[in-house]
Amino acid sequence: MQFTEAMFARHMRDINGSAIREIFKLLAKPGMISFAGGNPSMSALEPEVISELSGEVLAKYGATLLQYGATDGFGPFRESAAEFLRGDGVRCEAADILPVQGGSQAFDLLLKALVDPGDVVLCESPTFLGAIQAMREYNARLVDIPTDENGVIVEAAEALIREHRPKLMYVIPTFQNPTGITLALERRKALAALASKYGVVIAEDDPYRDLRYTGEALPPIQSFDEEGWVVYMSSFSKYISPGMRLGAAAVRNPLLLRKMVIGKQSVDVHSPLLNQAIVDAYLRKGLMADHLRRICGDYRVQLNAMLDAFSFFPAGAAHTVPQGGLFVWAELPEGVDAMRVFERAVEQNVAFVPGTHFYPDGGHANTLRLNFSMSDVPTIREGMARLGKVIAETADGRTV
Repeated sequence: MQFTEAMFARHMRDINGSAIREIFKLLAKPGMISFAGGNPSMSALEPEVISELSGEVLAKYGATLLQYGATDGFGPFRESAAEFLRGDGVRCEAADILPVQGGSQAFDLLLKALVDPGDVVLCESPTFLGAIQAMREYNARLVDIPTDENGVIVEAAEALIREHRPKLMYVIPTFQNPTGITLALERRKALAALASKYGVVIAEDDPYRDLRYTGEALPPIQSFDEEGWVVYMSSFSKYISPGMRLGAAAVRNPLLLRKMVIGKQSVDVHSPLLNQAIVDAYLRKGLMADHLRRICGDYRVQLNAMLDAFSFFPAGAAHTVPQGGLFVWAELPEGVDAMRVFERAVEQNVAFVPGTHFYPDGGHANTLRLNFSMSDVPTIREGMARLGKVIAETADGRTV
């Protein structure tokens, strides 16, 4: 007897994994320039620092870090993570912090705790494709919230809440993935008020917050939340190390926090104690501020290089101008299919992510997401020149 698609759970049959992970398979091709991922720069990683800290914490805590630990987290890390988040305006204490395997696990635990099959989850459109995949794995019905250059349109969000009565809303407020847009201050306040008024949990996914290159930082949505309806999801992946898979969720609703802890117990028991101890030491030594200053300086130069290199694109193309983060969003002239551009671009050794993957209902074929953090300035210029040529020739119907 053969194993067939019909043997899978219904909600898994049409899920084929992350488009980005599939694109990564192409990146081993010699000479490939990748604007596809969302990785921090290799120069932003500090193996010598992490090595030194790992020795220090093992010497300090010994075999405790190699043993099972509490799902709720390593006490010192919960304290230092709470202090770090408070510096960004998050309202939290150590008891509110749940260490997670990257910010994505926090959202997965929220879905596990709140969403029944068929429940509506509101989300931006476009939005992070990993979140789209997670919502579908829980059989959620995704309803997209209209957005503009200032993020979620609050009036539209309220109308959708009244219509669908969702338990959960997913928002990336700062340097949004994939667009790079930042949610306006008054809209942050208004969303927090909507959460309380209608009893909707907002998953505030904020992994890029401290990667700011221009402008003034805005307080998180959670800072305006008086009743614990907003769960703030942070991650150290983009700051210290994605490979360590460590994030922190600030959950001020004790009942919801308890359900998330129970959900985590059955998945991984707890986030690795050694990783929690290393990041705790990193924060307590005050290393984060100088590190962020250095990498933000580098990223600012790379972002500006990419923005300047849109001069290689044909007339009619448009793009966002983010104040931070890792991505620039582009719209090609109407009628140009980014999937077709992608196929031809790969032949010219340049990769990106077609924008259609970031929309819950697909479509928007003329959009794409570009990452600048993994390429130096000469590489960015060369890659954008190649890409601009491919776009122009695709638009003209020519073969590259």
